[in-house]
Amino acid sequence: MKKPALLVLCLLLISSPGKSQDYPFRDPSLSPDERAGDLIRRLTLAEKTSLMLYTSPAVDRLGIPAYNWWNECLHGVARAGRATVFPEPIGLAATFDDSLVYRIASAIGDEARAKHREAVRKESRQQYTGLSFWTPNVNIFRDPRWGRGQETYGEDPYLTSRMGVAFVRGLQGPDPLHLKAAACAKHFAVHSGPENTRHEFNALPGERDFRETYLPAFKALVDAGVESVMCAYNRLYDQPCCGSKFLLADILRGEWGFQGHIVSDCWALYDFITGHKMVKERYEAAAMGAKAGVNLNCGFIYKYLQEAVEKGLITEKQVDEDLRPLLRTRFKLNLVDPDDPGPYDTISPDVVNCEKHRMLAFEAAAKSIVLLKNNGVLPLYGDTLRNLFISGPMATDIPALHGNYNGLSANFVTFLEGIIRKVDAGTVVESNQGFLLNSDSSFQGFWQAARADAVILCIGINPLFEGEEGEAMYNPEGGDRIRIELPDNQVRYVKLMREKNPAKPIIVVVTGGSAIALPEIAETADALLFAWYPGEQGGNALADILFGDVNPSGRLPVTFYRSTADLPPFDDYRMQNRTYRYFTGTPLFPFGFGLSYTAYGYSGLEINKTACSGQDILQITVSVRNEGSKPGDEVVQLYARQQEGTTPVPIRSLKGFQRVPLRAGETKKIAFSLPVRDLASWSPEKHAFTVEPGIYVIEIGSSSADIRLSGEIRVR
Repeated sequence: MKKPALLVLCLLLISSPGKSQDYPFRDPSLSPDERAGDLIRRLTLAEKTSLMLYTSPAVDRLGIPAYNWWNECLHGVARAGRATVFPEPIGLAATFDDSLVYRIASAIGDEARAKHREAVRKESRQQYTGLSFWTPNVNIFRDPRWGRGQETYGEDPYLTSRMGVAFVRGLQGPDPLHLKAAACAKHFAVHSGPENTRHEFNALPGERDFRETYLPAFKALVDAGVESVMCAYNRLYDQPCCGSKFLLADILRGEWGFQGHIVSDCWALYDFITGHKMVKERYEAAAMGAKAGVNLNCGFIYKYLQEAVEKGLITEKQVDEDLRPLLRTRFKLNLVDPDDPGPYDTISPDVVNCEKHRMLAFEAAAKSIVLLKNNGVLPLYGDTLRNLFISGPMATDIPALHGNYNGLSANFVTFLEGIIRKVDAGTVVESNQGFLLNSDSSFQGFWQAARADAVILCIGINPLFEGEEGEAMYNPEGGDRIRIELPDNQVRYVKLMREKNPAKPIIVVVTGGSAIALPEIAETADALLFAWYPGEQGGNALADILFGDVNPSGRLPVTFYRSTADLPPFDDYRMQNRTYRYFTGTPLFPFGFGLSYTAYGYSGLEINKTACSGQDILQITVSVRNEGSKPGDEVVQLYARQQEGTTPVPIRSLKGFQRVPLRAGETKKIAFSLPVRDLASWSPEKHAFTVEPGIYVIEIGSSSADIRLSGEIRVR
């Protein structure tokens, strides 16, 4: 009797549901879609709906481990301890170097894999340990008051598209069936403040603004194979973005052919009840999100999805279809069989914040810092510098380096530390706070400044002033700024420093994640630099620029206005009089602007066709010469504008850019390829992009307001 019983037990163990050889979904030779289909057939309704929550529990009977989908890597693996901290995305955009962004994203993907593997080894599957990253943010930074604009690549659809695509490709890796990590395009769509009404606001952009400004970057990332798209909190055309068939089914899935998964912004489905008041019950909110096509719920509403099925609001077949893209992603990431070696299994934990990645962070910071003014006081010369005074709270401020959605590093280098590392032993350096961030009751440093050869004032804002809803402690407006000017005490401090030291070279370094109105600072300072939130190597990068070892080459990815009065109402989503493409005033510093320690000359513009059709590709060449005595990088910018149109057209639009390194005296011939179809505008009558016949002007410049060469083409 014992032998048959033992035989039965052995057979049961062999056929146990947890054994990988029993299930086709365990077979790596099958496609992710085939594996997902097999797994869906084996799941109960309760298991299916549980796997559509961002805190996906284990399905022990099938050997499926638990997984938390929520992770962030905006400019380095975030909120998960040690990682390399690169500049905020707005600073990365200021590099105008998408190849650099690709390398950074690839490095982030390596660190992500290493950290995930170590977490799993510890049996830790908590939030911020997974491989699905809700990055990048490709919303258009339409208004500098938005506190989360620091997360974006600026105000221009083309620049945002180029940077976003580079990030996605670097993070996900070259094999679409074996992802290093999963990227996510967010927040879809028309989402860029105000923060304090984001759970109830209804965006109503014109059709042309919607198509030409708000959607292009999302379309570019979908075309590049982004694995995920996050729908936004707000409503668009009266429908919550996460419950909009028009947005998620018609455009994203239907028109663009998106095959990845859609995740709700966190607790956005609950906003159907509390903010937008579209439904009353939680199961109704669950049905609304699932029917619109939301695959993954960051929040808790999909706990009620089974109830929605049972009440007949949605079918189990629809649940199956919503679950399928999620499971495909898990198979692509090799998350179902964590013990099965994948193509990224050999990435060592030693890669996290390694020397190579720290140097990459330095390169990014150095290329991102923008020189806005220089009357000749920069660069400083260390061999003759005897006394230097450094003041201002941002000189030693760590948050001003890391911005928001950040990781942590043991290698943060503040501006003060970077400068101290740079000066020689014979230079006296003095430093103090200068003023308090939240008070104008006390100022310091005037007597030290009086005996210095040069004064460096480190001022600006940090994540205490701007950020996501509820995170900016000094800001009562939910993270947004009501005024884009500097705090009054900072302006007063710089002015007092000048009054007390009228002949002293004063260099002002400003930190921030958005455009700041700086007219009084620009008038007062001898040199002015904008450093963004430059990451862990910000201090070393700034020091190298100040002392001339690095020639500044950052360019503004946003317009710097003169005052808040230049801006339309914050909650108006029309693009009229916004960004360099539509602003009719005179900015303080224009989009694409940035100075250098050398000068560049442009000549020889050639366009291969002066008459063309919408199917042609323009070949555009121009020669650029470094006319100074220092090597440097020039950012050559290609713009186009339509002379006349049947509807209002942008003043000009960026259509290409190249960062060009040039030795002193060197000339290079630069080539651009511009498909004529890229000149298309949206026709509200045809509901399609069309290239209108007429005259178009092709412009080459050093900024949107510094056009050096231009030529005309006629489109038939």
